[in-house]
Amino acid sequence: MITFKIKDDIILLNQLLKVMGWCENGAQANAVIEEGKVKVNGNVELRKRNKLIRGSIVEFDGEKVELE
Repeated sequence: MITFKIKDDIILLNQLLKVMGWCENGAQANAVIEEGKVKVNGNVELRKRNKLIRGSIVEFDGEKVELE
């Protein structure tokens, strides 16, 4: 698992997918979220603009990141 340091108190889920390079653009990020391919803290997350905080673990396409 890798770690990612967020600058503010939160980061939006679709933004994280773009920043990590897991999705090329916002439209692709939104699509994979809507398709149920992203998990947050072990649960499928369908909210594109879900506000993630430090300690959250996001999984997508065999990759895993913990926010700090």
